[in-house]
Amino acid sequence: MTMKRRIAILGSTGSIGTQALDIISQHPDRFEVTALSAHSQTEALFEQVRRHRPKLAALTSKEVQIPDDLRFCDWYFGENALTDIASLAPCEDVLVSVVGMVGLRSVLAARKASKRVLLANKEALVAGGQLVMDACKAPAEDPALIPVDSEHSAIYQALLSANGNPFERIILTASGGPFRTWTLEEMKTARLSDALKHPNWEMGQKITIDSATMFNKALEIIEAKWLFDAKPQQIEVLVHPQSIIHSLVGFKDGALLAQLGMPDMRSPIAFAMAFPERISNGTPSLRLELSGNLSFEAPDLVRFPAIRLAYESLNATGAACCILNAANEIAVEAFIQGKIGFLDIALTVEQVLHDIGYLSADSLDDILYADDRARTIARGIIPT
Repeated sequence: MTMKRRIAILGSTGSIGTQALDIISQHPDRFEVTALSAHSQTEALFEQVRRHRPKLAALTSKEVQIPDDLRFCDWYFGENALTDIASLAPCEDVLVSVVGMVGLRSVLAARKASKRVLLANKEALVAGGQLVMDACKAPAEDPALIPVDSEHSAIYQALLSANGNPFERIILTASGGPFRTWTLEEMKTARLSDALKHPNWEMGQKITIDSATMFNKALEIIEAKWLFDAKPQQIEVLVHPQSIIHSLVGFKDGALLAQLGMPDMRSPIAFAMAFPERISNGTPSLRLELSGNLSFEAPDLVRFPAIRLAYESLNATGAACCILNAANEIAVEAFIQGKIGFLDIALTVEQVLHDIGYLSADSLDDILYADDRARTIARGIIPT
């Protein structure tokens, strides 16, 4: 009998975490949950712990009273809780599905404990790409890191099929978000409710807004550089509104390898969890005859300057990508709170990059300093 794969899920009450638990529930013979964490959704976490009975659980926002029926597991609280359970959970895999810079420390803690990282956190690679990749060196047949983002999972799968042939270009597809057909004038008055109406995907609030600004694609460009050791000029973005082709890889013979599927995150989550096997996960099979026409267009860098800022940050080197990410987090938070308009998100990020200039990113301390500095500058720009 095959041993169960043990997994810790950081961010278990979020979109990725809940879908991962759904897959685990479909395959109780394959997976065992040994740790769960949430930020502030206390009751949701309690219910997950009751159902999956992990050995460790964590709440990162604050310490709370634990019900008597949940004292069978060890509880961790506060800002160090994620790194605690990433290090201490008895498991082979750590699914990092938290949002924000907190993911970087978690990834490094998991790798220090020799655990495989299933990465659904963009910021870890964007801010600390070199540190993460140095920590994740491993043979292809037993990888230390498997991407969970649908785009990077698609590229990963295409490269597995390439049998070691080097790629010439990587093409990240983008839905274009809810404002793909809006004019710049219309986008000036976009409301939070408009930005949260993603046409294809069900995601958390921050990621959905990043899709609307295309900062999600900016972050994915930076991630792709690190994950696949790509030069910035080898990475392209193509708007594909139907979200059927999740990304493509091009080779010297002119061929493109693409991964297609329904816009359902359970597919890349399950691929990472069961690697190298493929398992059922509840995602419906893609029926191309029912999908209609598939269309493609170049991104508009005037209406969506985030993509331009990603390339500029990569070329600037140092901590520029970390600064971009931190400034975007603060700007998105301000947009949610109604302090700035939709277009001000990118303007704020660009201003922070300009005001800070070059900072080094040679160590974790360097990255954390750049992150803190960017957040401070961004908050100073945003009206109170």
